[in-house]
Amino acid sequence: MKLPIGIQTFSEIREGGFLYVDKTEHIHRIITSGKYYFLARPRRFGKSLLLSTIHELYEGNKRLFSGLWIEDQWNWNDKHPVIHLKFSSQGLKTLGIEKAIFEMLREESTRLNIRLEKQEYDLQLRELIEKAGKNSKVVLLIDEYDKPIIDFLDDLDQARENRQVLKNFYSVLKDSDPFLELVFMTGVSRFAKTSIFSDLNNLSNLTMHRKAWILLGLTQEEVDLYFEFNVQELAAESGMTLNELKAQIRQWYNGYSWNGRDKVYNPFSVLSYFEARQFDNFWFETGTPTFLLKTLRENWDYNIEKMEVSASVLDNYDLEFLNPITILFQTGYLTIEKELAQGIYTLVYPNKEVRLSMEEKLLTSFSHDSRGSGRVHAYHLSNALRKGSVEDLVKILNAIFSSIPAELWQKENEAFYHALIHLTFSLMGAYIQSEIHSSNGRLDAKVETNDTVYILEFKLDRSAEEAIRQIEEKGYFKPYLTADKKVVGIGINFSKEKKAVENWMVKVF
Repeated sequence: MKLPIGIQTFSEIREGGFLYVDKTEHIHRIITSGKYYFLARPRRFGKSLLLSTIHELYEGNKRLFSGLWIEDQWNWNDKHPVIHLKFSSQGLKTLGIEKAIFEMLREESTRLNIRLEKQEYDLQLRELIEKAGKNSKVVLLIDEYDKPIIDFLDDLDQARENRQVLKNFYSVLKDSDPFLELVFMTGVSRFAKTSIFSDLNNLSNLTMHRKAWILLGLTQEEVDLYFEFNVQELAAESGMTLNELKAQIRQWYNGYSWNGRDKVYNPFSVLSYFEARQFDNFWFETGTPTFLLKTLRENWDYNIEKMEVSASVLDNYDLEFLNPITILFQTGYLTIEKELAQGIYTLVYPNKEVRLSMEEKLLTSFSHDSRGSGRVHAYHLSNALRKGSVEDLVKILNAIFSSIPAELWQKENEAFYHALIHLTFSLMGAYIQSEIHSSNGRLDAKVETNDTVYILEFKLDRSAEEAIRQIEEKGYFKPYLTADKKVVGIGINFSKEKKAVENWMVKVF
């Protein structure tokens, strides 16, 4: 079976003999129980394919659904005209938002053989709906509704202008209700009710609703069922057992959750993995989060896991106050680990792919390393500790800090150096077991190899002796004395003036 990497059109997948994971039972359950829907999911999660599938259902193209769950559950004679607006396919940055909207409306009116006479974009949408719905109610599908805002987060004035245009554009939908059978909008984010959605308070938000928990993404059962042959083939090729390979695939690409219990794989990453036949970063590199990285750097947000937040933080973008945690969750860099109480959640990285990529990008951003050497440094750091070479460890740390401009060494506070240490050692966890904590009273880093537990404490413009003394006085080493491994404390002191490690000290406990 061919893998539909990058294909977002249902008809192309079905007619071209590509693999389709049957989501039609979930789709049926949603569209037969309501009328106005909104769903937010990260990019490359199947939103466009979802709307394309709904499009073909309402146009009655039964042949495309042969063999799928919905084939004998749908009234194929009850057809409806479909208006399908795709913001992702328009040149927003070259045309501008208003021209892009006019172009979308022109394309749809031409496809539906409708002549539009109104001159304003919002009135044209109303006219298109009314004329298309003259004989049968209209299905309105809007894909990536928020793209005109998301693409301009590094230019907030333009983003606000685009938000007002979208607000005007969508405002006609409420009065068009008599002509509408279904409205389904998708996007990455859900903006505050006081902005775009103020006139669409009848939208049912599926983002964290039980009906949509596994609507998009791939469950473990679906991966086991649809990719059984691929897994068997790759296990034989790699020399791993089926269980070993499945565990690695889960670690790399599973973990997205909107309730803390049901977890799904990123479909783009899974398909790309089976196509490339090796583990790699696929999803993260499909979009460069420059604005997000800049925001995190400005707010000193580097240890972004295990955050406890309320549902209100997760739900709404607000251009007047862009909360980095909201952005991280809605764009897919963080996901729900568990629900602590009603509407209170713990957030974590969804999987190894996102963690490695995000921490590497953050390390590059914080250290101003234009070469992007973070993962390389982390790899060599792990080798140094495996060999038990503190000298090599110090050399690598100096290499990491050497890329920092001199003026930053002089003006940044101790938190800056803790950020670099945290990100470097967290990245090292990809190669050996590494834990790092940043709260007061916790050790700076613990690294465990096959035969040694390393306790590391870092100081800035103080002394390595003081670092070792803190390890002793705080008893950081004590929990590991019964681990049947050598326990080694390493104290390291950085010097602003020298831009390097000034002294270091080792003590075996």
